[in-house]
Amino acid sequence: MKIFVAGLPYDLDDAELTEIFEKFGTITSAKVAIDKETGKSKGFAFVDMPNKEEALDAIESLHDLSLGKKPLVVKEAEERGSKPSPPRTGGFNRR
Repeated sequence: MKIFVAGLPYDLDDAELTEIFEKFGTITSAKVAIDKETGKSKGFAFVDMPNKEEALDAIESLHDLSLGKKPLVVKEAEERGSKPSPPRTGGFNRR
């Protein structure tokens, strides 16, 4: 199960994220999102756990836990394209 984690401290790395989630079971991968321009964390990550029960336990246990200034948001990740995105409007229009 793929898990979305937001509200992470900006200095948290992949190894520390793995360590947090390993307490609940097997981790396939744990990746903190990194800004390409700055090389710094974006404050969110994705964790893959093959066992759904372990993943649900991690979600339940870690959601709303504070690792820094704000509480974590931990939930099952939504597949890309599964939710219709709002229409893109706006921009600069000359009249």
